[in-house]
Amino acid sequence: MNINAQQEYLIQKYNVPAPRYTSYPTVPYWDKEVPDAKRWMDVVKYTFAESNATKGISLYIHLPFCEVLCTYCGCNTRITKNHSVEEGYIQAILSEWKLYLDQFSEKPVIRELHLGGGTPTFFKPDNLRKLLEGIYEGAILHPEKEFSFEGHPNNTTTAHLQTLYDLGFRRVSYGIQDFDLKVQLTINRIQPYENVKHVTEEARRIGYDSVNFDLIYGLPYQTPQSVSETIDKVAQLMPDRIAFYSYAHVPWVKPGQRSYSDKDLPDNAEKRALYELGLQKFKALGYTDIGMDHFALPQDALYKAYEQKELHRNFMGYTTFQTDLLIGLGTSSISDAKYGYMQNLKKVETYKEAVLKGEPAILKGHLLTEEDLLIKEAILDIACKGELSLSKELVALLPEDVFAELSQMQDEGLVKLTEGKLTVTEAGKAFTRNICMVFDLKLKQAEPAEQQVFSKAI
Repeated sequence: MNINAQQEYLIQKYNVPAPRYTSYPTVPYWDKEVPDAKRWMDVVKYTFAESNATKGISLYIHLPFCEVLCTYCGCNTRITKNHSVEEGYIQAILSEWKLYLDQFSEKPVIRELHLGGGTPTFFKPDNLRKLLEGIYEGAILHPEKEFSFEGHPNNTTTAHLQTLYDLGFRRVSYGIQDFDLKVQLTINRIQPYENVKHVTEEARRIGYDSVNFDLIYGLPYQTPQSVSETIDKVAQLMPDRIAFYSYAHVPWVKPGQRSYSDKDLPDNAEKRALYELGLQKFKALGYTDIGMDHFALPQDALYKAYEQKELHRNFMGYTTFQTDLLIGLGTSSISDAKYGYMQNLKKVETYKEAVLKGEPAILKGHLLTEEDLLIKEAILDIACKGELSLSKELVALLPEDVFAELSQMQDEGLVKLTEGKLTVTEAGKAFTRNICMVFDLKLKQAEPAEQQVFSKAI
């Protein structure tokens, strides 16, 4: 697709480092002072007592192991072919879970659970069963639970799918990224279409309600033709959801990305054209553009939550409902206890050492102020509902330059401002991260160099 002069202007203006807003404040702007274990657990206990009976809780379990490094990846991973690491890591996660169970005044009601990574299907099916049965022991599973996992198309077996289905999982997400062989070779993620087709059909045969494909635009050597052909192959399988992520080129954070350079990547206009191409093709296939980066078919729960204004966003991305307590288990996992955040230690050995001694593996954390809570709610409304009520409390908190920026965005066709309300326009959806940034007071107060930690918005 061609980019017109107005689109080119907007790309040049807004293609700046921008957070993905799975939290506010974003991790780089958390408190410099790390909360101690007692203070963190007090926040967890308070949030649990306030919401467990009515909303239940969410769990995210990070399984970091991968046999091969995918060089595009920005996740916290440990590359190994040694599968003997599985049992010791499971023991550590269950020890960490017990730390939380000991704090609760009643059995936790697990409403949402997601296995992320890394590669969760690195683990043998029997070991995943051992892990999850250990988690379920002492807990109650919500009758309307949503359990999901990330699967690698090359190593997700029928046994994986059946085992997790039997344990209550109904959604699987496959990391596809791109079907073009040259792109796959460059990013070290080689997976034939036939493998993706097989695991998709197996999930549906077993009874999974929702299959998601992760795709990325902006990867090295991608062209409009290669992206179009990838989406044409996706169309043969019609996943219920598609996540169409902007490639985050951060070689200063992920050295694996140094195996290719900026000259191998689409430039700003070319990358934007790839997004517009994907957007056009997804809509032609019947998908609806939902929030940041996501598309869903009408029968999918994500679409229904979006239509009913019930979509939520947390450290796991978009979810179909909101719980106030998200507990992250495993290395680098982040917990959200409504009034505070905490991230676990990132190195497997130091994480295990802490939790096996009966201590939370705290790397960093943040306790939210009243101002933080107001801004967090505002950013969530923009990211999840595409609209925001400009309450008196919020307006009183915001500096004048915020309204000047919003007025300019209205002139550019990205937002619509009416009495007491902001609405993201259809054209503005692709700039949702930039619109959220307008309200990010922590980011505005930061030095320009500190803002470079984020990937580009477009």
